[in-house]
Amino acid sequence: MSKLDAVRALREARFKQEEEQRKARAGAGTGAKAAPRRAAPTTTRTSAPTSGPTAESGPESGADDEQRCGHRNISGRTCTRERGHAAKTHRYS
Repeated sequence: MSKLDAVRALREARFKQEEEQRKARAGAGTGAKAAPRRAAPTTTRTSAPTSGPTAESGPESGADDEQRCGHRNISGRTCTRERGHAAKTHRYS
């Protein structure tokens, strides 16, 4: 048996084994509806308007948010430069 024949035989054996596993899984799920692999996470977000400053922004930054640029980067940090700044880059904090 050549090396090529041995590789071909292993491939066919693996294919037969996978086919048997597929048939076994299909046979087990015939009586009832098969369960989904992973259920999608359900997230419900409620956005209630807040009248005061939030805990994460601090009490003194409520008025500053109106004068800030507010640009957010990928990690969620916000730009601390003034709104409409002429600089091409942002300063994140």
